[in-house]
Amino acid sequence: MAKKAKTVYMCSECGNEYVSWQGQCSYCGAWNTIVEHKISDLNEPAVDSRRRTGTEGKPVKLRSVGTSDYERMDSGIRELNRVLGGGIVLGSLTLISGEPGIGKSTLIAQTANKIARTYGKVLYVSGEESEEQIKLRADRICRGSGGHEPGDISENLYIYPETNLENILSVCENIRPCFLIIDSIQTMYSSEVDSAAGSVTQIRACSNLLIKFAKTNNVPVFIVAHVTKSGELAGPKTIEHMVDCVLNFTGERDRDLRILRSFKNRFGTTDEIGAFRMTSEGMTEVSDLSGSLIETESCEEGSVVSAVYEGSRPVFFEIQALVTGANVGFARRTAVGINYNRLSMILAVLEKKAGIDLLNHDVYVNVVGGMNTGSTATDLAVALAIYSSYTGKVSSRRIVAVGEVGLTGHLRSVPNSDKIVQEAVRLGYEAIILPERNAKQAAQSGKVKVEDAGRSVSVTPDAIDIQSDIRIIGAANIIDAIRIYTN
Repeated sequence: MAKKAKTVYMCSECGNEYVSWQGQCSYCGAWNTIVEHKISDLNEPAVDSRRRTGTEGKPVKLRSVGTSDYERMDSGIRELNRVLGGGIVLGSLTLISGEPGIGKSTLIAQTANKIARTYGKVLYVSGEESEEQIKLRADRICRGSGGHEPGDISENLYIYPETNLENILSVCENIRPCFLIIDSIQTMYSSEVDSAAGSVTQIRACSNLLIKFAKTNNVPVFIVAHVTKSGELAGPKTIEHMVDCVLNFTGERDRDLRILRSFKNRFGTTDEIGAFRMTSEGMTEVSDLSGSLIETESCEEGSVVSAVYEGSRPVFFEIQALVTGANVGFARRTAVGINYNRLSMILAVLEKKAGIDLLNHDVYVNVVGGMNTGSTATDLAVALAIYSSYTGKVSSRRIVAVGEVGLTGHLRSVPNSDKIVQEAVRLGYEAIILPERNAKQAAQSGKVKVEDAGRSVSVTPDAIDIQSDIRIIGAANIIDAIRIYTN
């Protein structure tokens, strides 16, 4: 006797399933997102086509399992290789997301052309754009890619405008590409699933088929994904768990700087970032990110340079603050590039510990260059910039401030401060203010000489292999840091 078709109700926001319809999803709290889905009727036992392990279903001893280095493919773009951990791993599935117009398709088109020139056939599947639109973009980016003339596109780069995943996999069996790009996953659908393209069920089914293809044929797959209004990945959260890498492209529309971050990477670290600039010839790499973010060489009121350590390199940027009298009503607090709650906390510490009355003052803080930093290492620079704008006092030397400000006013240590010091020397700064513990650790490492019990140390040229000196000044609390900054 044939089985009856099963009907389930699924939330289009979070993917939670229900046996009957209801107005609000009890899991994510969204209203009117419960949609009916029918599961196909099968008279015969289903064939299990899901990915299996390499041990043929038999348990083995963990100590007997051999390990080897993953074989990687050079993308031809150093910044992308850096974020991925050294290149694209064969058989991996990478999800890349970002706001519309941020440059996802441009970067992927550049990568596809470079891989096609080096390794062989690359298939670019587009569900959103026609062949002519992609050809126009390719002509533009090839103008500045490796010295090629406009229109000099690799013979191994194939474009396929299609949204049916079964047709896509059939084409892959014929041309056997070494690299597959799906742009985007929200436009794809499987004929085996009875729902519209972009639904939770379709996205999940298409992702499963792509994972099976990538692992079976040892072909890396890049998937472009849309984002919601809040900036999160659209679709069920399970996709992020299924793929091997999750990359996110961020940047401001009125600025050309783009930052590529890794939120998940099974083959490398998630701390690395890649820097690009959007130009008329596509995405260009920014190798010296710190030098490109800092334009002014002089000390200015309300401006303090800070640094964070991202992945394998320190990044320096300028933090500007403006404190003005509030005209009417409540004072405004505006934060661009830093967390608003951190700004509120720093203002409270300055009022309590430094005696600054900011109740009737508007405070604006901005990270110059379009950077968004979530690190607490910038707390000290924000506090000093606000103090400088409020009092009108400016440091007499080019100085860098790094440290986390606690609610008690004490400065807490930050990681990788020694590497930040080395970069500060390269950029030509005269002094760097660090939490006292970081300064003492630098003194105990033997790479610096102590002048005053860890409170003031000077980096020797032999230690950093740069013929320049920089003063490392340890500060115990926010009051010490202000005194050091203004002296």
